[in-house]
Amino acid sequence: MMRSVLLTLLVASATAFVPVTPIAARSASALHVAIDTSDIKNGMTIEIEGEPYKVLSFSIMKQARGAAKTTIKFKNLQKGNTIENTFRSGEKFETAMIEKKDAQFTYKDENNNYFFMDCETFDEIAVNSNIVEDKAKWIAEGMKLVLVEFKGSIIEVVVPSTYVYEVTETEPNVKGNTAQGHTKPATLSSGAVITVPGYLEKGQSCKVDTDKGAFVERA
Repeated sequence: MMRSVLLTLLVASATAFVPVTPIAARSASALHVAIDTSDIKNGMTIEIEGEPYKVLSFSIMKQARGAAKTTIKFKNLQKGNTIENTFRSGEKFETAMIEKKDAQFTYKDENNNYFFMDCETFDEIAVNSNIVEDKAKWIAEGMKLVLVEFKGSIIEVVVPSTYVYEVTETEPNVKGNTAQGHTKPATLSSGAVITVPGYLEKGQSCKVDTDKGAFVERA
């Protein structure tokens, strides 16, 4: 009996000195969650047959008889193709297990690979231009953005919804031109071309809505 008590005390003492490994804090992550058609939202990432699909749009068609149907347009974030399918009301899905990493753009090489620095670990992350796609024109030097990872691979680059860019090229404003609504094209520091008010000059900065590709205000 005494021997059992001593063994129990020794095990308890040893456990007390086992170091606890801290869990690294990351940006918001999404786990596998079972949902149905009523939970679908634009921008949600769903896993279908082991691949990540982003919801681009959806519409619900109510029927006089029978359950409503939901038509969803998806984009495969690994392959880049889009599909559109119609589902019965209440049909089940599973959200994709993704991790979102805060990162900063550093440079692009001659092969059009984009390189980012993980803001937490400071590791360098290379992303192929096929993943960056139409976001490329909004990525500026030093920009902080979000990289979305799925099963160890980056599947999406998310730029800020609004960002301040410098105007690197635009025609000069004509002195005395006060016409209301006068606009002109302008090239931004990221390479994107947008329409700006006539008063904006080269070298000035402006806030841009990157989702709409539209001028917001002078910065």
